[in-house]
Order: sequence, then C-alpha cells, then structure tokens
Amino acid sequence: MLLFAIMLIVEVLKNLTVFEILVRKLLIKVKNTRGLVFLLVFTCFFSSIFITNDVSLIIFVPFAILALRKIDRTDLIIFTVCLQTIAANVGCMVLPIGAPHNIVLYTISNVSFESFFLILLPYIIVSVVFLMILAFLTPNDNIKPLSFRKIEVNRTNFIKRVLLGADYYLLLTFIALFILIGNLENIPFFTSVFENSMVGNEVIWGILTSQVISNVPSAMLLTGFSTNYESIIVGINIGGFGTLIASMANLISFKILVREFDEFKFRYLLVFTVFNVLLLAILLAVNIFI
Repeated sequence: MLLFAIMLIVEVLKNLTVFEILVRKLLIKVKNTRGLVFLLVFTCFFSSIFITNDVSLIIFVPFAILALRKIDRTDLIIFTVCLQTIAANVGCMVLPIGAPHNIVLYTISNVSFESFFLILLPYIIVSVVFLMILAFLTPNDNIKPLSFRKIEVNRTNFIKRVLLGADYYLLLTFIALFILIGNLENIPFFTSVFENSMVGNEVIWGILTSQVISNVPSAMLLTGFSTNYESIIVGINIGGFGTLIASMANLISFKILVREFDEFKFRYLLVFTVFNVLLLAILLAVNIFI
C-alpha cells in the first residue's frame, strides 16, 4: 500500500509538470553530459539513504529519462539508469532506514545503529569507487543551450491519468514474492535444507536467495533460521546486486524504463547484469578478505 501511494504521488507530480520544471532548472545549470550523469546517479545515492532505494528510483529514474530526452541523449539512458539503480542499492546501506530489507534486519537483530553502519562501510566505500569509475566513462560532451516552450498543465481526466499511471503489475509481483516466501517457510524440505546448511554460510545464502526471490523476502526467510545477524546483513545487502530480481529496486527501475522505451529492454538487461554481477563479485571478494 505504501508503494502504491508513492507511485500515485509521483504520477501527480509528473502530471502537474513538476518534473518538467525541475529538469529545466537542472539543464540550465549543468554544462556537460558527464556532469549530468554524475548528478543523476549520486542524487539516487544520497536520497536513498533517507527515503529508501525504492522511493529514490521511483522519483529519479523518470526524472533522468526526461532530462536525457530534453538534450537528445537517449543513447545514455540505459547506462544512466543502470548506475542509478546501483547507486540506490549502495546508498540504502548507509542507514538501516535506507531500504525495507534493512528495516527488517535492524528491527529483528537489535544490532546498534552505529554497528549496522560499520558492518557495511567497507562495501559502501568499494561500491562508491566502482560507481565513480563507471560514471567517468560517460562522454564529456557539452550540453547546448535549450529553448523551452511554455509549460501547460493538462487537467483533463487528471485523476484517471494518475490512477492509470501506477504500475499494477509491479505491485502484483511484490505480493507474489511475499506469498512465495510465506509458503517456503512451511515446506518441510526447504526448512530442512536451510536448518542443515545455513549456519556459518549466512553470507552465501543471503546472496543466493536474493538472486531468486529478492533481498526483502530473503531477509525475512534467513532470520528465521539463523541468529548470525551480522553475516545475514552483509549477505542480504550485497545480494541486492546480481540479477534483476535480486532487489525490488532493480525491478522498479526496469519497469519504469521499459514503460518509456520497450525497445531498450534486452540491451538494458545485458548492461545491468554485467555491471551488477561484476560489482557482486568484487564485494564477495571484499567479504573474503576482511
């Protein structure tokens, strides 16, 4: 219900042309494409610390698409949205309130606020460096001065357009994932597998389960079988990188992109998977050596 409410708020802002106004102000200030991509990516990083990774992407992915359209650089959309998604998943590690899975883990584990941050700090630092390196690969082209037409708000069927703008398929996907996790916990075979193999392997289990059922249900699942919360926190957070379904935030940005550019679907999946699997491998190596 919270996610649905956020979607409606974003649609209201979009239909009131709030994004259009903000994008115009941004494009007047930013002089080149590299600076624009940096700003779009790290806005997701910093905002996800306080408003969660899901909300950050719901707001700023449409914003990024609109900005890149305005300067006729749709060729940068796949790259930018991939980095925004990674940035949101990194930023949400900074505070326990940054993502639903961390809210769950913080509540259940009783790990202190400070300790929660320190557990994930090495992974945050490495991920930010990774993001900065990729962002520097953006072409450093000048943004030409743009002329804008007068903004007009379309008030016809306003409420209907807002309600139709919400992604109901995405909401149903989330509901299905939570039903799945509830059923898994009640199947003796899976219960036996988790009880016999999880202890001492919480990081690996956190990563593996996140890849197939996403990290929020995984957090709920793993905490039912182990009390090694520090390892679960690491596994669930770095497990958000990898496949498209590894984090609900990944699905959100993908659905927003496909709704605007269906022809980008397969290229986005390829670029997204390469970047995410590479970062996941790097973070797993960090875990092994610390």
